Amino acid sequence: MKLMSWNVNGLRGISRKDGFRDWFDRTGADFLAFQETKAAPEQLGDDLLNPAGYLSYWSSSQVKRGYSGVVTYARPGPEEVREELPDPAFQGEGRVLRLTLPAFHFLNIYFPNGQRNEGRLNYKMGFYEAFLAYAEDLRRDRPVVVCGDFNTAHKPVDLARPRENETTSGFLPMERAWLDKFTAAGYVDTFRLINGEVSGAYSWWAMRSRARDRNIGWRIDYFFVSSELAGAVKKAWLEPEVTGSDHCPLGLELEV
Repeated sequence: MKLMSWNVNGLRGISRKDGFRDWFDRTGADFLAFQETKAAPEQLGDDLLNPAGYLSYWSSSQVKRGYSGVVTYARPGPEEVREELPDPAFQGEGRVLRLTLPAFHFLNIYFPNGQRNEGRLNYKMGFYEAFLAYAEDLRRDRPVVVCGDFNTAHKPVDLARPRENETTSGFLPMERAWLDKFTAAGYVDTFRLINGEVSGAYSWWAMRSRARDRNIGWRIDYFFVSSELAGAVKKAWLEPEVTGSDHCPLGLELEV
């Protein structure tokens, strides 16, 4: 089973760029999970709503248009689809989609960014805790796979300039400590599982100062699996050569 994840930073915009459709078609993925779609289904054409061979499932922001949003394209149909976290305090921004499959729960999540102000940082940390409680509840039923833009680099190896960013949201001690808590609870970073502590592997680059050309980036997009599935992970990779967004796609291959 092949799964792909990508923060597309605007699905309508990226769909008009050269190479996007070719990339979509050639992935051969069973599931494609996109974050930051910035669109509702009624704003999209049939090519994005019903691409050949896939069903599509959407969660769009209810608080304002053109903000947040996730979509999951699925080739085998899921048993169940749910939007949102259970906690009402973290609903409405179109950040969560869960597809329940026979072998696992598949979560596509666009985690909040905490850089705007202290209030959004607190919201992000609360969202993290609500998500972990949700994942642990789901895990009682079957394993969990979660992908998306976590908006935090876990360790110094996960960004080009760790010292300069120790006081920047996305690499704050409290954010990194939550990722420590998450992995200690039994969730495995599949990229590190397969590739070890390789450096220079990033998934996001600031859209200024030719950061991507110079590979001054951050790895803030992940595929995690609950430990029960760690043995099923066969491949995990990044595709930094694929452009169109300030993030790049990442992939996971599972044998289930």
